[in-house]
Amino acid sequence: MSLPPTGRTAEDLLTEIAKLKGNDLPVRGGQVTAYVYDTGRAGIGEAAARAYAEMLEVNCLDPTAFPSVVEMERQVVGAVADLLGGGHGIFTSGGTESIMLAVKAARDAAGRSRPTLVLPVTAHPAFHKAAHYLGIEVVPVPVDLATYKVRASDVEAAMDADTIMVVASAPSYPQGVIDPIEEVAAVAARAGVPCHVDACVGGWLLPWLREAGAAVPPFDLSVPGVTSLSCDLHKFGYAPKGASVVLFADPAMRRRAYFASAAWPGYTIINATVQSSRSAGPLGGAWATLQALGRQGYVELGRSALEATARLREGITAIPGLRVLGEPEASLVAFAGDGIDVFVLADEARARGWFLQPQLSYAGIPANLHITVTGATMSGVEAMLKVIAESAGAARLRGPVVLPDGLVELVAGLDLDALDDAAFAELAASVDVDLRPGAGQPEMATVNAVLDALPAPAREAVLVRFLSVIYGS
Repeated sequence: MSLPPTGRTAEDLLTEIAKLKGNDLPVRGGQVTAYVYDTGRAGIGEAAARAYAEMLEVNCLDPTAFPSVVEMERQVVGAVADLLGGGHGIFTSGGTESIMLAVKAARDAAGRSRPTLVLPVTAHPAFHKAAHYLGIEVVPVPVDLATYKVRASDVEAAMDADTIMVVASAPSYPQGVIDPIEEVAAVAARAGVPCHVDACVGGWLLPWLREAGAAVPPFDLSVPGVTSLSCDLHKFGYAPKGASVVLFADPAMRRRAYFASAAWPGYTIINATVQSSRSAGPLGGAWATLQALGRQGYVELGRSALEATARLREGITAIPGLRVLGEPEASLVAFAGDGIDVFVLADEARARGWFLQPQLSYAGIPANLHITVTGATMSGVEAMLKVIAESAGAARLRGPVVLPDGLVELVAGLDLDALDDAAFAELAASVDVDLRPGAGQPEMATVNAVLDALPAPAREAVLVRFLSVIYGS
């Protein structure tokens, strides 16, 4: 891209944006079962978008310059704290940043020279990212392969004098099950170690499911031993992207998450988040969404999601060759295939206009497809089940992906740093995955099959190159 010689009109720009979005997955309607969260209600998105635009140019860097930021954040964080057992919070850009701040606070409070982070293998990769950035070693703990939940005894065995935090999920994203929060928090408390509950998915969902009649165990800051919790509002809060909250039971721990610097002659630097300058647009959008839906709106959305999840589980179980993994306790469902390649099934569903999220096998958990059930899902659940059944039948006829002999070993043994992006793209093309600009959306079954056959470090190296190629120079 080069800059145009003269400025373009807003109408012209919006026309081009619409063209650029032509191949995007739809963000409304429930046919995309990951990444986007849709209430299915008219007017909610519009209210959020207008508030987002109103706050777009307000800078959260200096709350003394823009007191609206302070008041909005107090209200949003206060609503989250009121629902999730109290605490003292920070509004962040998403779950990864909330988790990053919680880990930073625990690291700084512990003052260990070789800090470690104990977490289940089902914990979100944001913890690995935080550990990578903050110089912390991850100690992974296996989960029970019948329930997909971590055992408190395994967490206790993994802790030592260098442990700065233990993690449990409510729920874990892959299978939608809730770790035994009370038990994990208890063993952490006995060792004097902070316990973080990752409720990025469930924080603004589980309380409403409970009100709708679901059996939801205690999981928030009201549980003894839970010292921090992350909750995303751009998931089941249905706010525009860029909205999350991290809560700390102790205000002193919240202060540990902050960053201040006076070692320069410029303006005062004090940041509550990883970012410095940041738009208040996401804050405005989150505030407006909470206000527009209200308590009753969230209760109704929770009831709808609960009903849709039950119907989806029932329907998937009835399809020959498919099985739901575990006993989902939130509106997240994962299913594996017996005699059906789930990666091929995902491509078949994509060809029919539906996106089902592939998840690779790991730590004894089989490859599977993931569905996030939102407020908009109930109206389309029968259509979704019909597509899954048709796609399963088509995948059974096609059979599993057959990789060329030696391909996995070749990829595993490659020095990817020695390949430029063009050479990597040629390698991808050799298995019919065309990554060149304008080539369109490739079928992903082969890519996922290769990744699934590789160990985690090799998967990560391939994914980095994949991203580098599709973005280009």
